[in-house]
This record gives sequence, structure tokens and C-alpha cells, in this order.
Amino acid sequence: MPLIFAPIGVPLTIIKVQSEGKLKKHLENLGIIPDQQLTLLESSKGNVILLIKNGRLALSKDIASKIYVKTKEGF
Repeated sequence: MPLIFAPIGVPLTIIKVQSEGKLKKHLENLGIIPDQQLTLLESSKGNVILLIKNGRLALSKDIASKIYVKTKEGF
């Protein structure tokens, strides 16, 4: 599921990042890579704040919609 639809406060695992070029490299530098764990802390109008590698990160709706995650149960 896209990150913008993920449940808040539930541990998530990144499945894939659907972007290319500079954006993909930038996200990789921030630790947004497949199999990385994160937790969605807040969501407002599609914009998200997440906890990843002991740091908080804010992403726009456009970027968050390109990040696909799953819960521990696999949904």
C-alpha cells in the first residue's frame, strides 16, 4: 500500500520506492530503501511525518505516494 494510506503508529516495512533519478537517490540517502523499517507518526491531507532510523522525516503527498509499505501482517 502507498505510505499515504498506511495506519498511524504501526511498524511498517518499505517494499519499494517508485521513483527514479535524483529523487530516488535523495530518498536512498535519507534511508528510504526496501526492507527499511519505519513508523508513520502523522498524516495530514496526504503529507506525512514518519520515524525512520531514530529520526523524524516530513514528506509531501507526492513523494509519500511513491513509497510502498507493508505492515508486519503483510498488508
